[in-house]
Amino acid sequence: MRFTDDARRARLARRHALHPGRRLTSVVDVARALVGLHATEPSSVHLAVAARMPSATVSTVEDALYEQRSVVKQLAMRRTLFAFPREVLPAVWGSVSARVADAERGRLARDLEHHDVADEGAAWIDRGRDAVLGRLAGGHALSAKRLREELPAIDGRSSPAVEGGPKWQLGDLPFAPRLLTLLGAEHHIVRGRNEGHWRTSRPAWTLMADWLCEAPAALPADQGYAELVRRWLYAFGPGTEADLVWWLGSTKAAVRTALRAVEAVPVTLDSGDVGYVLPGDEAPDDDPDGDWAALLPVLDSTLMGWKQRDFYLDPALAPYLFDTNGNGGTSAWLNGRVVGCWVQDDDGRVVVLPATPLTERHRSLLHDEADRLTTFLDATVITNVYKSRLMKGERLP
Repeated sequence: MRFTDDARRARLARRHALHPGRRLTSVVDVARALVGLHATEPSSVHLAVAARMPSATVSTVEDALYEQRSVVKQLAMRRTLFAFPREVLPAVWGSVSARVADAERGRLARDLEHHDVADEGAAWIDRGRDAVLGRLAGGHALSAKRLREELPAIDGRSSPAVEGGPKWQLGDLPFAPRLLTLLGAEHHIVRGRNEGHWRTSRPAWTLMADWLCEAPAALPADQGYAELVRRWLYAFGPGTEADLVWWLGSTKAAVRTALRAVEAVPVTLDSGDVGYVLPGDEAPDDDPDGDWAALLPVLDSTLMGWKQRDFYLDPALAPYLFDTNGNGGTSAWLNGRVVGCWVQDDDGRVVVLPATPLTERHRSLLHDEADRLTTFLDATVITNVYKSRLMKGERLP
């Protein structure tokens, strides 16, 4: 069966809750629609919800994250922080988070030994883990700074960087934050309440079991990968094997095993590649009624959902929207295609920066979305770590 690019964009509009007629009414439903929300930049969670939930406010997002805890932050695919629906966590813990944690543990142990902090890096990690978990026991929630100050077992810094050495060289930095990141990947602890403004990240770390009241068990790796692939195929499919390998940060072997487990059905894409959908989901969705526009934040899950992006992104635009590490900036969408980005002016108003010619009708749709996002932000100015060339004012030649 053939699945056209038009059909893929129609499915994206509906299943990612971007079309005005398909927007959602709860934060957790938005997270479910996308498997999980990118959370590396704290504001991205709020802005991703605002794009897809007309009634969203900062308070409704904060309530889901910190009161209901229906959406939980977890380091996962490609060492990226996500906000997942809590029922997805067992699949994540047993598969992608475990893979990230194994890699993080190995790197941290090697660096501890290399910088003469410990003769045996693995032993230092285990002592530090026990100290952190012991201090947080009983429902305590503490910042990374407090934990470093109170726990000598996690003290230690890298050697000062050598002048003129490689830019990536670790130099005069504490190892405690990396230990906390590892323990988060291993789901011993979790980023709890944010002690700063919603656009910044100042989490109070707490035990995952306390945060969830009763933490479920992680699924075996193969079951975890299969569940994530099943959810991805419904939300993002059809997609290719390469898309899944990239999105999961996993191996081809793990992806192929998961595709077999969910009995994925191959379809032919306009690119000529083989894509996959779930069994019974081979028929294209109906085209959405009317034109639609959306303004999405840095690293939004829709923008970052595929490796092969030509069906929604002009290849000539990609270098202006993504940095060299593959991090996507803000994006402006029309009918399933990226047509530019958005920024804020000095007064906090959202301004769309088109990268392609637009009709007056399309400019009006984007302007309406800019007004809607300006209202949500309420004069709060977002500072982005990942700024694309488009966001910096560069234009395509």
